[in-house]
Amino acid sequence: MNRNFYKDVLFGVAVGDALGVPVEFKLREDIAKKPVTDMTGFGTYGQPPGTWSDDSSLTFCLADVLADGYSLQKIADSFVNWLYNEQWTARGEVFDVGMATRVAIERVLHKVRPDLAGEFDESSNGNGSLMRILPLLFYIKDKPVKERFAIAKEVSSITHGHVRSVIACFYYLEFARSLLANNDPESVYQKVKTEVSSFLEGTTINPDEIALFDRLLKGDIYMLPVTEIQSSGYVLHTLEAAIWCLLTTTNYSEAVLKSVNLGLDTDTTAAVTGGLAGLIYGFESIPEHWVLMLARKNDIDALAERLASKYKRN
Repeated sequence: MNRNFYKDVLFGVAVGDALGVPVEFKLREDIAKKPVTDMTGFGTYGQPPGTWSDDSSLTFCLADVLADGYSLQKIADSFVNWLYNEQWTARGEVFDVGMATRVAIERVLHKVRPDLAGEFDESSNGNGSLMRILPLLFYIKDKPVKERFAIAKEVSSITHGHVRSVIACFYYLEFARSLLANNDPESVYQKVKTEVSSFLEGTTINPDEIALFDRLLKGDIYMLPVTEIQSSGYVLHTLEAAIWCLLTTTNYSEAVLKSVNLGLDTDTTAAVTGGLAGLIYGFESIPEHWVLMLARKNDIDALAERLASKYKRN
């Protein structure tokens, strides 16, 4: 089958994001009283159905630059254009920005080097780089592992420079890379466990940082009950929740809705889950009425085509 992975990724992220926007910050217990089962609107931000947030905006900014080739400065500049000029916003306004992301983009605006713009301290490990990193897959997929890690680090560091955020982005991209060749999430999970562990243990990264990923790298996260899965804006929570949702569901809709119904950072958890679910099940598996409601769907489609023409193997 001739899959359009570019479309799978971009729509996978954006639809998950838009499903989560109306209930962002709601507690799991409150959502459970009326679970999300479809695309809705006018919730947390008063936005119409199909409106995606900063997660998708920054994903599209990255993809837009990559469609012309890799340039860290241009990626950082596109984030500035999003924050200050509404580039790649769903409906012409920026309505949801993480504090670390905002501060880092302001630094870029003031000519700080992009890979030094994000904070490097331990308290700056929100999910703001993980949520936007997936299109980088298409640029790094055929490069050696050390280079894949180095480029993931560079792109994460525009907003989040701490090694924990970098490892999360690297793990996520490695998972996605394996899905390009094998769309069985459980076998990919086992493969990535071995390969990522082996790579990280061969680096100079503090073993205590690597150990924080043990539930993904040493355990079987899908065996955990929902009560053990957290869905805050902390990068490790988001990554764990996304992989857990993927491994405990069997289709795109089920995966992203499960993510949203975890509560709290609903848009980001569902965007991160949705990108991988798109790779597993394909664009055609996303309910058509969700795609039809999506803001700027034709622009997203055109962006996917630009990526395809740049990166598709002949």
